[in-house]
Amino acid sequence: MNWKAVAAAAAMAGIAFGSVTAADGTHDSRIALMKKIGGSAGALAAVAKGEKPYDAETVKTALTTIAATAKVFPDQFKPGSDMNDPEVSPKVWENMDDFKARAAKLSTDAETALAQLPADAAAVGATVNTLGANCGGCHKAYRIKD
Repeated sequence: MNWKAVAAAAAMAGIAFGSVTAADGTHDSRIALMKKIGGSAGALAAVAKGEKPYDAETVKTALTTIAATAKVFPDQFKPGSDMNDPEVSPKVWENMDDFKARAAKLSTDAETALAQLPADAAAVGATVNTLGANCGGCHKAYRIKD
C-alpha cells in the first residue's frame, strides 16, 4: 500500500472538509465551494478523457470532495444569506426542498461511485456523466449566467 498516497488523500479530504465547513453564505463562499466541485469534476474528466492516467487516489479524492461539498452546499442559502447574489436565481429560496434534494443526489451519487470505485478511465467517464447530469440540471434550474 502506498502510505504517502493514503496520507495525501486524507489530508486533501481534511482540507476540503475544513474549507467546506467555514463557508458563510456569501457570493464568494458559494463560488469557492463550486470551484471545489468543478476542480474535482475536472480531475475526473481528465482521467476519463485520457488526458491524465488513471489513479485511484485521484479518483477517491475527487469523489470525496464532491460528496462532502455537495452535502453542505445548500447551507449557503439559508434565509438571510446573500439573496442578491447576481448568479443565483431567487428560485433557490422558493424551491428549497428541490434544491436540497438535487444537492443530496449529487452527494449520494458521488458516495456511491466512491463505494464502487471506478476501476478505469471508462468507468470514470460513466461516473462523470452521472455527476455532470446532476450538476447541469441544478445549474439550469437555479443558476443565472450573464
